[in-house]
Amino acid sequence: MDKAVSDRVVLHWGKRLLGPLLGLVLASGPVASQSPDQNYAFVGGQWFNGRGFEKKMVYAVGGRFTFERPSKIDSTVDLQNRYVVPPFGEAHTHRLSDRREVEAGISDFLRDGIYYAKILNDIPLSSAVARERLNRPDSVDAVYAHGGLTATGGHPIRLYAFLAQSKYIEITDFKKLDGQAYHVVDSEADLERKWPQILAGKPDLIKTYLLYSEEFDKRKDDKRYFGAKGLDPRLLGRIVAKAHRAGLRVATHIETAADFRSAVAAGVDEIAHLPGYWFGPPEWPMPPTAFELTREDVQLARRNNVVVVTTTLVTDGLVKDKAQAAQIQAVQKRNLRLLKEAGVQLVIGSDAFGATSLQEALKLDTLGGFDRLELLKHLCESTPQNVFPDRKIGSLAEGYEASFLVLEADPLADFGNIKKIARRFKQGRWVEVPAAGGEKRSQAGPVHAH
Repeated sequence: MDKAVSDRVVLHWGKRLLGPLLGLVLASGPVASQSPDQNYAFVGGQWFNGRGFEKKMVYAVGGRFTFERPSKIDSTVDLQNRYVVPPFGEAHTHRLSDRREVEAGISDFLRDGIYYAKILNDIPLSSAVARERLNRPDSVDAVYAHGGLTATGGHPIRLYAFLAQSKYIEITDFKKLDGQAYHVVDSEADLERKWPQILAGKPDLIKTYLLYSEEFDKRKDDKRYFGAKGLDPRLLGRIVAKAHRAGLRVATHIETAADFRSAVAAGVDEIAHLPGYWFGPPEWPMPPTAFELTREDVQLARRNNVVVVTTTLVTDGLVKDKAQAAQIQAVQKRNLRLLKEAGVQLVIGSDAFGATSLQEALKLDTLGGFDRLELLKHLCESTPQNVFPDRKIGSLAEGYEASFLVLEADPLADFGNIKKIARRFKQGRWVEVPAAGGEKRSQAGPVHAH
């Protein structure tokens, strides 16, 4: 790969990770003012039950839902016939991992109704500061993979070298990136030596990289493919086994259908991309068939309970040629149809710095293949539960965390109504979101409450 093509690959990844870090204007963080000890009664709301909406009385007691009237009610809130859904999740992002943008990121996520986010590669040194503002009732809850596992010269090494040289990240010494932004693993000996360090970083899950694994031997020692290759696929099963013994899930970045196949065979828990979000730059073409899944691929993924993250939105910011975009969209539709027919669990993630899973869900709506109920359930049920599988979230059910969004209109009548969020409630508190200029806009009023 010549320098022009290589630079284009770096620019592609840089736009997805950096986004508005350049010239970033920080917004004030949202602050909650209520106590979770307050008991709420909610009247006049249409509550999502997984099949549709039903009007009923719901209570929040001690930050949990109940349908039994408590002995004391501190506040009764009339939801005025609006539509109540669980909060949304984001299954693939790189935001909320830098102290310079965390406040703006929290604001954007809460604005879009996203309470739960999975950060699939970050620098622990930077994200440690950002995390102080997260996992609170007035903020966004997030899990972190920290530095992913890749091979010498593999993705995302070239990208982070560029970020370090440009001083966009705190670590500006390229030699210090290994062990923070990523972990280079070329052999079983490397894996054994570095595994204690990986676990010492206390990741919530493990991120791995497979890129064009069908050409691994061709690319591994060829400097032309710097940044456009990944792990030896023969090592991935070893990594998965060690991660599972440590109680950690494994997510894998993939590009081609062959990568998907190798990841599923290795036993990974999650595929971080739908194959075919791009076909590579024109100077380095890959045929559409390289990204097309087979029925055998998706059936094995289903049998192995592998989750697939959608990430179709990436194409919009990457591919400007309309003819190629149409080809990519055809592959995406085909892959999504096969995955859906096989019953593979799909979760919604954007992998786009300037966007969120809300925009990804709207993009999926334009692609077709899913009805509005399916998309809503992916966004507010399966995705949050994928981010935090051990928590009672993603349902407005007895004993679940009292967190919800109030929509102005029915999203099953018009899916665009997921954008019309009137109020936000999290773990027994109303959530405030910064308005334009950094001022806070209360989500509790006018509450018609007493």
